[in-house]
Amino acid sequence: MKDIDLRSDTVTRPTPGMFECMMKAKVGDDVYGDDPSINKLQKFAADMFGFEEALFACSGTQANFVGLLAHCQRGDEYIVGQTAHTYKYEGGGAAVFGSIQPQPVEFKEDGTLDLEEVRSKIKPDDFHFARTRLLCLENTQNGQALPLDYFKQACEFARTSNLKLHLDGARLMNAAVKKQVAPREITRYFDSVSICLSKGLGAPVGSILCGSSEFIARARRWRKVAGGGMRQAGILAAAGQYALQHNIERLAEDHSNAETLAKALADIEELQIEYSESQTNMVFATVPSRDAEPLGNFLKSRGILISAGSSLRLVTHLDVDKADIEKTVSAMRDYFASSR
Repeated sequence: MKDIDLRSDTVTRPTPGMFECMMKAKVGDDVYGDDPSINKLQKFAADMFGFEEALFACSGTQANFVGLLAHCQRGDEYIVGQTAHTYKYEGGGAAVFGSIQPQPVEFKEDGTLDLEEVRSKIKPDDFHFARTRLLCLENTQNGQALPLDYFKQACEFARTSNLKLHLDGARLMNAAVKKQVAPREITRYFDSVSICLSKGLGAPVGSILCGSSEFIARARRWRKVAGGGMRQAGILAAAGQYALQHNIERLAEDHSNAETLAKALADIEELQIEYSESQTNMVFATVPSRDAEPLGNFLKSRGILISAGSSLRLVTHLDVDKADIEKTVSAMRDYFASSR
């Protein structure tokens, strides 16, 4: 019996079709630019997202990191959401290795940043201050797909403020599917975008960073400095190519399963469920503190894995089907019925 893993959409495993594609991949030495599968993926992604070039990175953290380094120099600053991945969950790499200062701003409820608040954080042109160079957004943010009209506003704001605009689009495809638009309708407003292939798209490893040719040339150098110069990695790139060609439309199933899960769990009186119309594949629940650890242990005994805690995030993905959702809901009901 398989485990039902709701901890993250990073836990997905390659499908048989993806494995077959990986086994047939042609490879070379990517540091020399000779890996045909990586070159194919990079061109495919650049065309798909509307950029001059793209760069294959080993992780979303690395893609964002080299992107920040390619935009900013030592002593520069980027403005970012207080709980954004590029600020909170990537080890402080931009500051630690790049000497780039983050200026965090609180997210609004819909996952956007208040652009007037951002404006107030831009530093004057004065040697007392770090030089504000970059604004980073995130889509999805806590599973929410950002409003489409916000991107044009953010783009115009960045241009008039002399800032570059980067999108951490780790789950960009979830956002595009949720909003029923082509990815380009989102990416066209940004100077650079990172897209994770190993989350909902189901590849085992890798992210893509997109931007201008000049930007990608700088990012490629920083990727090497960061230890990301890969050799015969076409096996991994082939998985990413397969993901972009076969696993996008099916993201709607993950969104539907998350909605089903949220509505069912809302009937359990001990749980407080957060789920908005713009949510994609994540359900957030507040669990009574006394139940946080016991609930996790109970579900594990039923073959259901969660990141136990008072604040609970449940993530649907391609390895979770409708029957798994039903089993999870049933187990949750059983636990709280027995604990009353």
